[in-house]
Amino acid sequence: MSLKGKHILLGVSGSIAAYKAAFLTRLFVKEHAEVKIIMTESAKSFIAPVTLATLSKNPVLSDFFIGKTGEWNNHVELGLWADVMLVAPASANTIAKMANGICDNLLLATYLSARSKVFFAPAMDLDMYLHPAVQNNISKLQTYGNILIDAEQGELASGLDGKGRMAEPENILKLLSEHFAY
Repeated sequence: MSLKGKHILLGVSGSIAAYKAAFLTRLFVKEHAEVKIIMTESAKSFIAPVTLATLSKNPVLSDFFIGKTGEWNNHVELGLWADVMLVAPASANTIAKMANGICDNLLLATYLSARSKVFFAPAMDLDMYLHPAVQNNISKLQTYGNILIDAEQGELASGLDGKGRMAEPENILKLLSEHFAY
């Protein structure tokens, strides 16, 4: 099944793998999905919001409020809009906050409001990924019904080789397509 007409809410957290969000967005749009993107502040250090806004054809959101007008980005509305929420890349920091209900940015507030299935794709260096605290948080998220898109093996930004790479966009596309096939 294609993603035609599906509403995909993509959460991008601070990781070198944030560049893959551009490829993911492009793949989703090619499949005729509607994509809205929420970025954490640290994600903006890795990829410019204008890149993702251009590819998604929607403004990229990161703040609760827009300027001084009082207009706000309604996290509840965003959570209800989504047919699926995907946090990719999911940094160790964002995973920890998701697992423990910490709600200090728009991405996390939307996650806590989402009624759809939530997928998350970790991305971090191998020692971080294997740390018992991170593994505990990943397990905790799965007990909440969130779906892990496991990190892949390969060369990491640190130069090390091992598990921690965010899943490739084509693999994520395949998983989401399979999710909607049922």
